[in-house]
Amino acid sequence: MRNKFSQISLFDIYSDVSSAINNREPSFLDLLDEHLDLSSLIPVEFYRAFYKYTGRKRVYSLESFIRFFLLQKFIGIDKDSAMLITLSVCQELRHFCGFTKLPDAAKITRFKQDFCDHLENFFNRLVDITEPICRELDEKKADYLIFDTTGLEIPVAENNPKFFNTKLKQAKAIHKKNPDFDPYLGVYSLLPDTAEKCDRAKHQYINGHYCYAVKAAFVTNGLGIVRHIQLFDDEFKKAHPEVVEAKSDNPDVDKEIGDSTALKPVLSDFFKVHPELSYKTFIGDSSFDSFDIYSALRHDFHFERACVPINPRNSKQKQTDENSAPQKPLPVNFDKNGIPLCPLDNTPFISLGKSKGAHRSTRFKFVCPKSRPGGKSRICTCETPCTDSSYGRCVYTYPDKDFRMYPGILRGTEHWDNLYRHRVAVERTIDLFKNTFDVGNRRSINVKTLKADAYLAGIIQLLGVILAKALHKPHLYKSIRKLAAG
Repeated sequence: MRNKFSQISLFDIYSDVSSAINNREPSFLDLLDEHLDLSSLIPVEFYRAFYKYTGRKRVYSLESFIRFFLLQKFIGIDKDSAMLITLSVCQELRHFCGFTKLPDAAKITRFKQDFCDHLENFFNRLVDITEPICRELDEKKADYLIFDTTGLEIPVAENNPKFFNTKLKQAKAIHKKNPDFDPYLGVYSLLPDTAEKCDRAKHQYINGHYCYAVKAAFVTNGLGIVRHIQLFDDEFKKAHPEVVEAKSDNPDVDKEIGDSTALKPVLSDFFKVHPELSYKTFIGDSSFDSFDIYSALRHDFHFERACVPINPRNSKQKQTDENSAPQKPLPVNFDKNGIPLCPLDNTPFISLGKSKGAHRSTRFKFVCPKSRPGGKSRICTCETPCTDSSYGRCVYTYPDKDFRMYPGILRGTEHWDNLYRHRVAVERTIDLFKNTFDVGNRRSINVKTLKADAYLAGIIQLLGVILAKALHKPHLYKSIRKLAAG
């Protein structure tokens, strides 16, 4: 079998880097030097921790390490050792980083592990700094908070397809002796809960396949700019023991339970770190469709709108919001999206939007489908009206009474569809982090290193936002590479 990978020679690396320097690199480096003052952006606590007395003087500066990672993400070199080789043959890049002497790859790794918490604080500081910039870019989209989870796979033997195929053969052997045993569902129970070489790599059905990964939550705004990153590591589980759940025999259920139970603690941590930030609209997929979550979104996090599709499996769930009455099955004159229906032929009522009124709770107004505008009012043209009013029958819905059914925006409308389309922003950001910034392609089995890489990717994206603002090129806020090319 032909090997699809080929080893890159030192000459190839030198040629590629030399080409980049000649074409665009100098201007990019100049832009960074001129418009990104890292010393003013890095938290003071990070400096203190890095430069604390160790018995000898630091050979490398803190800014040098940050510049190293910034340049690494820009060039697109995932391996630290390969990046160091690149610097060894390129004086311009080495000078930009401020390295008079190159560190080895082990020192780069130790930096990530030793200062992971400070990289997290640096990332959080940049979130606060970039928030007003996001509001200037697009006030409406900046007010959306979008949540999603993904798996960051660990390079362990259990992620090799051969490992799964071996277990599948065992399951098929059991099936021959016991025909009632489903080999494809049963293989899930045969796989170990954790990887042998990394017990923090948990067995999960995520990203559409079985894998051993560390699950992570990403929170972005409608612009796709990251606001929060949370790995579900031991530290997170210790702080939030309620997210730890027993593995079931159904991979789909395991995935949904994980997403829904993680939402509240993740958002709690986010707003605890950023108490000054607030958002009106939450966007998430149907895995967050539960009364507990709606109650938290409304009362704990003060969202005015929740754009979450209805999950039919949850329609008979009992409401647990202690501030509301128990949830009853939908009346026959309401559809699944909460739209009132004509009691005669089930035709949907016409929405007139929010009904304004002083000293009244928020409510939405619906009128008879055969009601038509007529002068200053409306006129019902129904041949068999269900009310004596010439206006026609009117129905009001109250979001405060049932935030799940009336989440501040009407389901089934064009407005709803347009708003929910913004959920793809978080998916694109996750793809950016995993593939472009190589968070999903790291070769270390150390979860601390993986966590540091995730925060570094967030730092790089946010520095790009700051740079786009400084250069008056807001449309390039998502890509440092496009900024450099422009």
